[in-house]
Amino acid sequence: MSAAALFERARLAARPQLTGSVVGAMGLTLTVEGVVGAVGDLVEVGSGLLAEVVAVSRDRLTCMPLGEISGVHAGAPVRNTGRPLQVPVGQALLGRVLDGLGRPVDGHGPLGAGSGGGIDWVDLASETPHALSRRRVEEPLPVGVRALDTLVPVGKGQRLGIFAGSGVGKSTLLAQITRGTEADVRVIGLIGERGREVKEFLEENLGEEGMARTVVVVATSDEPPLVRLKAAFVATRIAEGFRDQGRDVLLLMDSITRTAMAQREVGLSAGEPPATRGYPPSVFAMMPRLLEKAGPGATGSITGLYTVLVEGDDHNEPIADTARSILDGHVVLTRRLATAGHFPAVDVLESISRVAGAVTAPARMADAREMRRLMGALRDVKELVEIGAYQAGSDPLVDRARLLSPAIDAFLRQALEDSTSPDDAWAMLHRLVTAA
Repeated sequence: MSAAALFERARLAARPQLTGSVVGAMGLTLTVEGVVGAVGDLVEVGSGLLAEVVAVSRDRLTCMPLGEISGVHAGAPVRNTGRPLQVPVGQALLGRVLDGLGRPVDGHGPLGAGSGGGIDWVDLASETPHALSRRRVEEPLPVGVRALDTLVPVGKGQRLGIFAGSGVGKSTLLAQITRGTEADVRVIGLIGERGREVKEFLEENLGEEGMARTVVVVATSDEPPLVRLKAAFVATRIAEGFRDQGRDVLLLMDSITRTAMAQREVGLSAGEPPATRGYPPSVFAMMPRLLEKAGPGATGSITGLYTVLVEGDDHNEPIADTARSILDGHVVLTRRLATAGHFPAVDVLESISRVAGAVTAPARMADAREMRRLMGALRDVKELVEIGAYQAGSDPLVDRARLLSPAIDAFLRQALEDSTSPDDAWAMLHRLVTAA
């Protein structure tokens, strides 16, 4: 820990302690009197329950607990810690699994035991890099998935959304990207996940090799809403720590929708009025504040991949629409492809990368455009072919696309354990689109 951080911790410890008390508990919030605090401060309730101040009035604080409130009673003592939530950053986090507040949950001991453990504790709140201080996105970041590396290319510092309904393969695609990426560090935030799936994801999809340069932050669906919300910012803050060291970081978050739902619970409990589909205004203020933290910095970069769970497969619902307007591209997974056994279920024609032209050579872009032309031609005559109304020879492009259809399908399909280098993927695509 730095000397400045040690001094700040000592200064806070030396402050006079003012103790208040709980005067009410309703729903997800506690009402506290007798303590002065600011929004974002942590208070300690009773013998160790932490809560965050989410609203203030003249003589009362509204706090949201970061744990189970069973047993909290009127009159329980409350102490302001005088600081916001702090999280660990540093090299020693690699290979570790943390909870939504940055505490280890993998049974491998404390983080960075001793002062030389490679861990610093920093405030969760951080400054978003100014737009003019960011470098441009100009380098590709291969992810090992052919359909993405060639047709929806990812750039270092890009923010990309993966949009899909439930059970279509978002988490599996994230695992495949984690295995195949060339990023220096991977930070994975599992927000609102089913408890059953977390261990499966860590052991089957990542494995020991995948965990070696990965940090995982987990907040399952049964955690308090504030913990689920904080988990997204904790994962992002850890990624910022590596970026500030000049590293290229891949931040994968599953999912931004469940983060928005957690913010909805927090906002409604704090007294905000519901707006669009029950989401209060704070949800739509939180999303750009979270998503804009990713991207290239003065040194290093954070490439953000965020899954978006579209309700009822409606890609225009409020959270999906807001995320799409903020992000630098979107990958659409469709249930039609998933139910047909096509993995990854990427609908290439509905997916787009807004930095494709900046990170891809012109010759390769030409191959990608030709592939899209062929796939578009197949889509346009699909119904005519199915009812036998298409006459061979009517359109040379359609005839060529139908001839190459099996090869196109084979190129876009990829097993979970298969990772293709970018040069091999582009070579395969070139051979396909130049075939007679």
